Amino acid sequence: MLKRLLNLIIPRPRDSASTSSAQSNARKPRVIPRDQHGVSRKNISQAALKIIKQLHEAGFEAYLVGGGVRDLLLGGHPKDFDVATNAKPEEVRRLFRGARIVGRRFQIVHVRIGREMIEVTTFRGHHDEDLNHTRNEDGMLLRDNVYGTLETDAMRRDFSVNALYYDLKTFSIIDYCGGMEDLKKRTLRIIGEPVTRYKEDPVRILRALRFAAKLGFALEPSTAKPIRPLGNLLLNVSEARLFEEVLKLFLNGSATATFNLMREYDLLQQLFPGTDEALKANEPAMAELVELCMANTDKRIRSDKTVTPAFIYAALLWPGLQRRYLQLQDSYTPAQAWNQAAQDVINQQLTRTSIPKRFLIPMREIWDLQQRLPNRLGLRALRLLDHPRFRAAYDFLLMREEAGEPLDGLGSWWTHFQGANDEEREAMVRALSRPTGSGKPRRRRPRKPRNAGDSSA
Repeated sequence: MLKRLLNLIIPRPRDSASTSSAQSNARKPRVIPRDQHGVSRKNISQAALKIIKQLHEAGFEAYLVGGGVRDLLLGGHPKDFDVATNAKPEEVRRLFRGARIVGRRFQIVHVRIGREMIEVTTFRGHHDEDLNHTRNEDGMLLRDNVYGTLETDAMRRDFSVNALYYDLKTFSIIDYCGGMEDLKKRTLRIIGEPVTRYKEDPVRILRALRFAAKLGFALEPSTAKPIRPLGNLLLNVSEARLFEEVLKLFLNGSATATFNLMREYDLLQQLFPGTDEALKANEPAMAELVELCMANTDKRIRSDKTVTPAFIYAALLWPGLQRRYLQLQDSYTPAQAWNQAAQDVINQQLTRTSIPKRFLIPMREIWDLQQRLPNRLGLRALRLLDHPRFRAAYDFLLMREEAGEPLDGLGSWWTHFQGANDEEREAMVRALSRPTGSGKPRRRRPRKPRNAGDSSA
């Protein structure tokens, strides 16, 4: 008790130690002047420039930061821009009409200018390690609303290449963490001690793979080393947040590279356990199918075509669905086994990532159409053409065929059927009813006349 009272009265040694540590860690930023970098205001969102200017006029600091600066330095044309400022969230909201504060773990402000939405964040500060109530037992930050300076904000960002600031007043780049050098080396390096940073927010593990895949960068060794052993920390992240991260992983134009990195670092078991089990059972056709779907998604995104998460989830969960279907065939009819397998796979997936109904229902329809596409007799083929998910199901069928599934030319038949005229379509459907090897249509038995007493006349 006496020791506790003395600690309240006498300044604790930790205070001086932390001050000394802060002084030793204090660093002067590298400032890259206008003539030594390729960032031009012409390539920056006018909305972001307007927000920065308005913050300056109100007496606040404000900088362009993050992926927008990184991509401009790499010669890209980013669509998203973020702003960092020393203005508190409430002060930002008061400055801009229609601005709203979002987030609980760390508050940010969404500012809408015309059709653009810019994310504005307050400079983050270092956490007092004694405030254990801000972390869970695994070291994950539960609250992150600690504000600081430009320097502490840079040190609190995830990767060095994302901690570059563009100063609109001097047109210079401010670099506290060696991000410019890492850009030249095409290296992704986490800021700070990797294990601690991953424990603070396990989603950084996924972000590391996503940025490495998107940028084509190599993971710096100390950044890469903890990823596999810390993968289980992703189980602490909410299902809703992981769903959003999955969309970022596979809908950014580099889904193929991301999928391969996920397998390399054994992270599929955390996000897609059924898929992981099926692929580890050495089923090459299943892995090939997923990779083909990822490549198709990348191609569509780069061509500015629409992509639905339903298709991505249909592909990622297909290996688990097929595996479960085979397990249930001895206990159920084929239709029952299919429905039960689909439900089992979905239930398992929902323990890892959420799937909103607007994507879950179309995903099931893509799956169910794989069962219906072989049934083409009578008017069924024409009716299937009118199904709202036919095109997605047809694309999926072609990839199954290309991956090596034995489908007896079903994809080619549907390709021909779509381009045929009415007479050709009728002939194609009639041909399906002929006995194998016969060039003549099968003769139908004459129908027996109904008894007069059966007539409804």
